[in-house]
Amino acid sequence: MEKMKLVVVTGLSGAGKTNAMDWFEDRGYYCVDNMPPALITNFIELTKSSKKQIEKAVFVFDARGGAYFSDMKEYINLLKSDENIDCRILFIEASERALIKRFNETRRAHPLATGSTTKEVIAAEREELKEIRDLSDYIIDTTNLKVAELKQEISKIFEQGSDKSSFLINIKSFGYKRGIPIEADLVLDMRFIPNPYYLPSLKRLTGNNKKVSAYVLRQKITQDFIKAELEMLEMLIPAYIKEGKYHLNIAFGCTGGQHRSVAMADIIAKELRAKGYRVTLEHRDI
Repeated sequence: MEKMKLVVVTGLSGAGKTNAMDWFEDRGYYCVDNMPPALITNFIELTKSSKKQIEKAVFVFDARGGAYFSDMKEYINLLKSDENIDCRILFIEASERALIKRFNETRRAHPLATGSTTKEVIAAEREELKEIRDLSDYIIDTTNLKVAELKQEISKIFEQGSDKSSFLINIKSFGYKRGIPIEADLVLDMRFIPNPYYLPSLKRLTGNNKKVSAYVLRQKITQDFIKAELEMLEMLIPAYIKEGKYHLNIAFGCTGGQHRSVAMADIIAKELRAKGYRVTLEHRDI
């Protein structure tokens, strides 16, 4: 008997889980939104005894589940251990800034908030979901994605297989004085590069400016680093894919997150896209 295809969609509120469910529903998946995890096994047993067996289904879980949500890890492990089920976990997230903006624009209330959506509420939800995120097979960051682009990402994962084109690299620049991004897998310190901040003509510009970028990139140490970094990623990414990892969060840092980290994030993103990788790019502190 062919295995039942089951996708668990979860992640941060406001990140795009509903749009993800729409994609699966359009492709014939039986979709269940916010069902208590304890009822999953009952649902599967019912499908087995049904005359018309459900071959593929999607469960969407989030913080709205309240006390039920704490059982989710246990039931995910149960599903993954069932030899009759092909279970994969899709985690959808976005930056704090993007989520606050979305809730403000739509005037919706965050499920965990008693009033307006704040960074503290988002941080609390992110912490609550940390263990589930670590269990996930795929993670999509929708910070810089439109709805159509999110659906394209899902299509590449679930319809086109797991190769170079389905591996997602999220690149972010940041300033150390505002803290290291908690979601980063690789943190790369760009403070070894001469700082454009100390040149009066470049001080008030950012790494997105051609003059700043040219200054950063003409340093020999910069060129040596770019070559070594790209070689390292070309070595690591196939190994990540082989181990079932389908995304990588890379953070480039400098003192203020304005000049060196921005220029380096831009050039590495450009080089990786030229090699055929899917890349998102965010400059957190400009």
